[in-house]
Amino acid sequence: MVRVRLATVADAAGVLGVYAPYVEETPITFETSVPSEETFAARMRAVIGDYPYLVVEDAGRIVGFAYARRLGERDAYEWNVELSVYFAPTHTGRGWGSVLFWALIDLLAQQGVRNAYSLVTVPNEASRNLHRKLGFELMGIQRCAGYKLGAWHDVAWLRKVVGSFEGAPGARVPLGSLDAVAVREVLDAAEAAMNVEDAGAGRGVV
Repeated sequence: MVRVRLATVADAAGVLGVYAPYVEETPITFETSVPSEETFAARMRAVIGDYPYLVVEDAGRIVGFAYARRLGERDAYEWNVELSVYFAPTHTGRGWGSVLFWALIDLLAQQGVRNAYSLVTVPNEASRNLHRKLGFELMGIQRCAGYKLGAWHDVAWLRKVVGSFEGAPGARVPLGSLDAVAVREVLDAAEAAMNVEDAGAGRGVV
């Protein structure tokens, strides 16, 4: 039985276990050395309660995670976020990435976020196809954005509109201030989608 829930800082070791191979073996993340558990926990603490940070457990073990974080420090950037999702190699190709992304987007819409962005190292057709399916549009390519594993890598900037741009926006609502029942409904729907054979067949969440 797969479980989808909000992360806690106590999940740092499990989440880092999923993330570390991407640091060591791929250019998917531009981080070049695996952070300590303490450092990683501090990063999680900066997100949890303010933006969605989700973990996926299979048989009690964390096998994937996804989160949103603010993109841009100045006040006028308040309604922009960057999304990230990672799964253990044993749990890729199941459509679960789409499910987690939709869960993030639904929660972000409740928070009043307007723009969701993803920064994707290219070439990465699997990720590009996932983002197309979710309705992300390519904004442009940042050429030779980073050097890792003996090569320069480009980064695609992708954008999905989450909310309306009519009128002045209200303040973004921290995740911890959302209605708990509404949040639980999103997580339950994502969990249900992952517990079927073809999670990628539909939208994944309400």
